Amino acid sequence: MNVSTIRERVVEEVKLIPDHKLMEIYELIHYFRVGLQSSGGTIDQVAKFAGCWASLPEDTFREFSEEIAQRRSQAFSRRRSSESSLGGY
Repeated sequence: MNVSTIRERVVEEVKLIPDHKLMEIYELIHYFRVGLQSSGGTIDQVAKFAGCWASLPEDTFREFSEEIAQRRSQAFSRRRSSESSLGGY
């Protein structure tokens, strides 16, 4: 998919967002556009987080992983149904 098509799809998605949620979307987009550029994070700084869950008990990690998988499944199933009602991008 080319950049132009992706940009158009992003704009179409933003148009469907309720007005009361637009500020949150703006802040997210602004962070990605400006915040990441100015954060100056190095690979070493990012790598510090690589093992941050190493001390998490196995049961807690498994429950967390299962919950994430369930939430993703629910989110994507809602997304697929809404996309099909829009003509199936």
